[in-house]
Amino acid sequence: MLKKKDKYVVAVVGATGAVGNEMITVLEERNFPVGELRLFASGRSEGSTLNFHGRPVKVEVLTESVFEGIDIALFSAGGDRSREFAPAAARAGCVVVDNSSAWRMDPGVPLVVPEVNPDDVERHKGIIANPNCSTIQMVVVLKPIHDAARIRRVVVTTFQSVSGTGKKAMDELLQQTSDVLNFKEVKPVVYPYQIAFNCLPHIDRFMDDGYTKEEIKMVNETKKILGDDSVKVSATTVRVPVFRGHSESLNIETEKKLSANEARAVLSVAPGVIVYDAPGKNIYPVPVDVANRDEVYVGRIREDDTIENGLNMWIAADNLRKGAALNAVQIAEELIKRA
Repeated sequence: MLKKKDKYVVAVVGATGAVGNEMITVLEERNFPVGELRLFASGRSEGSTLNFHGRPVKVEVLTESVFEGIDIALFSAGGDRSREFAPAAARAGCVVVDNSSAWRMDPGVPLVVPEVNPDDVERHKGIIANPNCSTIQMVVVLKPIHDAARIRRVVVTTFQSVSGTGKKAMDELLQQTSDVLNFKEVKPVVYPYQIAFNCLPHIDRFMDDGYTKEEIKMVNETKKILGDDSVKVSATTVRVPVFRGHSESLNIETEKKLSANEARAVLSVAPGVIVYDAPGKNIYPVPVDVANRDEVYVGRIREDDTIENGLNMWIAADNLRKGAALNAVQIAEELIKRA
């Protein structure tokens, strides 16, 4: 377990990536009690520097021996590196908060969204998993609805920005947009098809049953985070030509009747949620408006009259913040609160 201190030695693994950069920003913005910040990345970034509280911090090469003396490590370096290095960090007495999919469904590793299941951090054995970005924003909204009326089934369609894939995907969208507008040939590299001015119903690899791995993640992670295997989830995940911010359309069936106004009331006091819902005035969440925001925004709340107890709603959140970096830092905050 983490020892109580005034200041902590904190590492960011994968510091030069989009999420790693955001982790550094969030640590600074939230005045996390960092006594020393260590930054790690691949050999390509060795010797480069990133700023933290106005001071340059050198990027080091990641090895198994670097974790001695580090209290908390925020990992965002991909599943392979997490599987290789997270156990070494845990053995060195460091608590790892891992943003990859490597440990999420391991029964011995807590999968945590602090607004939903903060007590689960106490079950860790050196590694805590950060959920998938699209799952995080969904369960922040589902949890208060589940507590109020018990959810039977959720049908979700996601509209996920290219930043969820990483910097190369963001660069590809920018280049393709320029190419289309200048009547040049578009050459997809990151995605199998052109992403500019297009939508791809394909995130991660396809499984044998026709669902993608991203869709399966949303199903399994939601049940684990809510601690309820009875909740049925059907997901379709779509990549859209948006740089930052994921949106989701939710259809929710509950055991108990919950009117649209009752749902608004429940969500209006839920932690991490902002109800932004006045369609008559064109007020609803859009990705551009939620960029760099911490909360999950929800709007278009309405009853589904095709089933007895149904709700439809639209949610949007910054996938680099609440969907990744912020949630990881909030987990770390829970750790020091309980130290």
